[in-house]
Amino acid sequence: MSLDLRNDEAVAGPPSATDVGCPFHTDRVRIQQGEQKTLVLTGASRGIGHATGKLFSEAGWRIISCARQPFDGGRCPWESGADNHVQVDLSNHRMLPRAIAEVKERLAGAPLHALINNAGISPKTPNGARLTALTTSVETWMRVFHLNLVAPILLAQGLFDELKAASGSIVNVTSIAGSRVHPFAGSAYATSKAALACLTREMAHDYAPHGIRVNAIAPGEIKTDILSPNTEARLVPNIPLRRVGTPEEVAKVIFFLCSDAASYVTGTEVPINGGQHL
Repeated sequence: MSLDLRNDEAVAGPPSATDVGCPFHTDRVRIQQGEQKTLVLTGASRGIGHATGKLFSEAGWRIISCARQPFDGGRCPWESGADNHVQVDLSNHRMLPRAIAEVKERLAGAPLHALINNAGISPKTPNGARLTALTTSVETWMRVFHLNLVAPILLAQGLFDELKAASGSIVNVTSIAGSRVHPFAGSAYATSKAALACLTREMAHDYAPHGIRVNAIAPGEIKTDILSPNTEARLVPNIPLRRVGTPEEVAKVIFFLCSDAASYVTGTEVPINGGQHL
């Protein structure tokens, strides 16, 4: 049975025998041979994004970061970080065309091997409680959806040619809150992450004929700044592994999805929650 590709466009085939092995060390060897890969990463300054940037940098990747804050070389010590940083508020969709233009300028026609849509916000009440469907303002709904959903859409569209040139990979960071009511994550956050999971499926279908894989990861309780103070005490007893996860554990799954080891994986959402979804 053959795959009928639209527009007769070729899709990247399986990796060669020389690509088989540890993807981390394979990428480091390629760097030594002058074949550096490039990643666009949003929300790189802390938590999952920070751990992801460090891991990819250690594997020899070039990191182009996007965030509201200026580049912090002390927290994000990857090579040429300041020169490869685009300072932009991704929750303002009107700023996306400028951000995409700046990323393209830094790529200078080079292919883009991965886009990781990690940036996200989960607003709370002043006392740290979840914002419900009854208490979330229209402005908050719009801000959350612009950052958590619209930005990934526009970044993927805007960087399509560069991703296609590399037979690249897109990874969207969703959440366990996208599939169940969460005691701390609010309604706008949860709904935006559910929409992002659906978007991942749609993008995987639409981008596949062009050789671009699209997947998502759905973290559970990960020890980051976004974690509510009572999370561990309240939720860990219900997690089969009896602990929260670390950003480094999430970063390793992201790296796998962007590597040749996952060359036949697309359209999936990988739960990273210690069995919390069971």
